[in-house]
Formats: sequence, structure tokens, C-alpha cells
Amino acid sequence: MTAQAEIVMPEETGIVFIYVTAPSAEVAEHIAAAAVEEKLAACANILPGMTSVYRWQGKVERASEVVVILKTRADVSATLMQRIKTLHPYEVPCAVSLPVLGGLDDYLGWIKAETLAE
Repeated sequence: MTAQAEIVMPEETGIVFIYVTAPSAEVAEHIAAAAVEEKLAACANILPGMTSVYRWQGKVERASEVVVILKTRADVSATLMQRIKTLHPYEVPCAVSLPVLGGLDDYLGWIKAETLAE
């Protein structure tokens, strides 16, 4: 029998995932590396191969993009968003904060331990 994992259920965890789209793998990796190196995020996932369809300046556009998911503390998210804005080449980058409502306690604790406390 394996040890029972502690699970934090839907309530305030203090953790958010920041969802970002980037125009290339190079930009995505630059944002991800800066966020982790500066302890603004504990981890970044880079998901290549996304196609975005969106309206921009009155026209429907299509673009190949890369998704970056940054895992961080809620109290660091505003600082991380500002850093993303300085690193991102888009005039209006997609960067949104998604609350984490539950998860494994050890994993959530790791995210908190690997990011700056503000």
C-alpha cells in the first residue's frame, strides 16, 4: 500500500498559473527562463504548436504561437505580469492569471518554496 498524498481541495491555495502566448519557441523560452531564474515562477511549461485565430485591428488573423504556463504564488503574480510585459514583443500580449483551486499539498508547497515571497 502506498502512502496517502495530502490533497488541498478547492479553496484558496495561494497559487496561480499564468497563461501566456508567445510568437516563437525562442520568445517563450526567454520568458520562461527569466521568470524561473528570477524566482518569479517555480516552473514553466512550454507547449509548442498552437494556432491562434483572433481579431486584431478589424481583421481576423491567424498565427502560430507557443503557450507558456508559469506556476507561481498569487502574491507574486502582479510582479511576474509586469516582467512578462517587459519581455514580450507583442503590443498587447496574452497573459492571464488562473487561480489554482486545489492540488497535491507537497506540489503546492514546492511552488511556494521556489518563488519569492513578497
